[in-house]
Amino acid sequence: MAEIELRKIGKTYGRKTSTTVLSDVDLTIGDGEFIVFLGPSGCGKTTLLRMIAGLEEITAGDLLIDGERANELPPVKRRVALVFQSYALYPHMSVFDNMAFGLKLQEKRGSEARAEIGRRVREAAELLQIDHLLERKPRQLSGGQRQRVAIGRAIVREPALLLMDEPLSNLDAALRGQMRLELIELHRRLGNTTVYVTHDQVEAMTLGDRIAIINEGRIVQVGPPLEVYHRPANRFVAGFIGSPRMNLIDGRLRLAEDAVRVELADGLSLAADVEAPQDAIDGTAVTLGVRPEDLSVCPPGQGELRGHVRVVEPLGEATVVHVRLDSPEGVDVAVRAHGTLALGTGAAVGVRVAPEHCHVFDGNGQALWRLHVPERMAFDIVDPATI
Repeated sequence: MAEIELRKIGKTYGRKTSTTVLSDVDLTIGDGEFIVFLGPSGCGKTTLLRMIAGLEEITAGDLLIDGERANELPPVKRRVALVFQSYALYPHMSVFDNMAFGLKLQEKRGSEARAEIGRRVREAAELLQIDHLLERKPRQLSGGQRQRVAIGRAIVREPALLLMDEPLSNLDAALRGQMRLELIELHRRLGNTTVYVTHDQVEAMTLGDRIAIINEGRIVQVGPPLEVYHRPANRFVAGFIGSPRMNLIDGRLRLAEDAVRVELADGLSLAADVEAPQDAIDGTAVTLGVRPEDLSVCPPGQGELRGHVRVVEPLGEATVVHVRLDSPEGVDVAVRAHGTLALGTGAAVGVRVAPEHCHVFDGNGQALWRLHVPERMAFDIVDPATI
């Protein structure tokens, strides 16, 4: 396996008019860890992956693999394998030959015997449940089967580091869900250090041991999925993680003796279970953040907020209610409720807000006031013996 360390990594294109894509990236990826690079299109996550693979030049900083500097090391010597977004299969070759192609190139240099190549390919095919497809051509395969072949071609090389660049983006929703489960099981069996790039937060939350969220060429937060979800470091992370996204409402900080409160534009004042620093100034512009599942719809006049139903999205297991608040700005909030709610468009409703579920972000979008950990976040770990 491999441990990866990124020290002040940067990437700049051009000489006369340079464009900075990545800057000051510091990250350590543990041996055998599954880490996900998550961020919007154009944030630099694929470029960072290609720099680790050796396909992009590193213009600043150092890349260390198992403690040794690897900036100028060619890809073949980095013990990495890359799974591309586009599969990149040879259409005229069989599944077997596609998976064996890299090993056959090594065989020409005398490093692999034919019997060893056959053994590796068949073991990988059985692991990926495509051993019955080895004689077929890529055009005879479904999208999911092609993706398995691309993954198989990577793992037959027995790499210390497995890199995946949005490998599931070309699959339909149902197949993506199935492949996520298979990737989790595959990593559990192989134990490779894995770096996975995606813009899909569901993939990130379900696959990664840790998530590195990238925005505008910088890593803005790194942590386990639940930590990133429940304790976003800034407004960007809060709005990017979660579906529907976190409700973000502009307001002003009010420092009361008993609690920190946020005064909204319509005159309402909401308590937030956070700790303000000693230098906090009353009246400072802040943003209140509350996730949709931490809000609840109630009869008019009974909640901390009031408004009218704008749109109702019945999802079966849950209902998402979009409420336009009764304020001059007409702010919309999303409420995610379990089960089915029979609400009509335009109905007057109240919205309950629990103080312990509120986040507060300063004028620069940073979460300066760390949340107390809610009881439900003492992460509902169930002892299998009690089931």
